[in-house]
Amino acid sequence: MICTVQTVADAVNRLAPRRLAEEWDNPGLLLGDPAAEVKKIFVCLDVLDETVSRAIELDAQLIVAHHPLIFRAIKNVRFDLPLGKKISRLIKNDVAVFAAHTNLDSAAGGVNDVLARKIGLVDVKTFEEDELSLGRLGTLETPMTAFDFARHVKTALNADNVRLVDAGDFPIKKVGLCGGAGADFIQKAKFFGAQAFVTGDVKYHEAQAAVESGIHVVDAGHFATEFPIVHELAEYLRGELKKFDVEIFEDTTAKDFFVTV
Repeated sequence: MICTVQTVADAVNRLAPRRLAEEWDNPGLLLGDPAAEVKKIFVCLDVLDETVSRAIELDAQLIVAHHPLIFRAIKNVRFDLPLGKKISRLIKNDVAVFAAHTNLDSAAGGVNDVLARKIGLVDVKTFEEDELSLGRLGTLETPMTAFDFARHVKTALNADNVRLVDAGDFPIKKVGLCGGAGADFIQKAKFFGAQAFVTGDVKYHEAQAAVESGIHVVDAGHFATEFPIVHELAEYLRGELKKFDVEIFEDTTAKDFFVTV
């Protein structure tokens, strides 16, 4: 059977329906022809120059990414600027781009469920009763101190480093989380009884508010809290598309933009 871009889009949408995306988001088919045949797919977190090069080397017809290549409206496509250059290379090499962003964050089995599983949470729930949404709440099987939990998260996510916001001398049993930049949910997690929150991109005053509210925060970085979805999404597509003559490759070499010096 012939696999098309639309075939893959439908498969991703079964996992992460478009209705789950935030209003400000821009998931979906961002470049390419829905009817184009697909024999090779490259799954990644970001559509970077290196990502495009790898897809071209593999002779892939489709990139499936978490972060959208085009996020806001653009008024020009200049080949001397980074975005325009990538778009030009993708078009010249007949590579389509599909993204599942906040819809994949909220989806059952998506970014946040994978993150919860990676750090060993059980009895995982959403913040909204019986409704999928950004963020999760779960429980550690064994309570930990803040420093032990931070070390645990670092190891579980293979992170270069984590930042701990230590809110006081109390153990962690219930944990809230949101992959990527989810500091907006810290206070909500506290309201639901979490002693700690895991996310990335935490700002100074968000850390201050967490301490004042009495909830530990582990900032493991945007990359480390989201990168595990790449393998899971690739595995999902392998299962969904097994009746088609299509190969699925995943990015295993991507690195965080931030390094510890």
